[in-house]
Amino acid sequence: MNPFLRNTLAVIAGLVIGSIVNMSIILISGSIIPAPNGADVTTAEGLQATMHLFEPKHFLFPFLAHALGTFAGALTTAFAAIKHKTKLAFGIGGFFLFGGLVTIFTLPSPLWFGLVDLVFAYIPMAYLASKVAVKKRNDGK
Repeated sequence: MNPFLRNTLAVIAGLVIGSIVNMSIILISGSIIPAPNGADVTTAEGLQATMHLFEPKHFLFPFLAHALGTFAGALTTAFAAIKHKTKLAFGIGGFFLFGGLVTIFTLPSPLWFGLVDLVFAYIPMAYLASKVAVKKRNDGK
């Protein structure tokens, strides 16, 4: 297969897999750590209006969703790509980082969560995924 086409498909697969992992974790989070009483988590407007009710424990699963979604997407891309595995994994990290920035500006989350999320969830997970994929590839030769 043409390397450009394969790398493009690897990026698309990484975005899809990363998004599925992210949303799956978000969807199960409410059954593990229920939202605060009175919080409307069904709409963005409801979240904006009730975000002040959230405690630190309520931010665990969003962080895990962002970190593990980015990791899964970057890992998928790095494994599937033919060349530029690290660059493409970081591209996935950048894409999810952009999504994280948009979320921080649209939902009034606490400053500490925004900083932790932006600093530790995206680029470090893309880096880790690229290292895992490249190491696995080099070990397999």
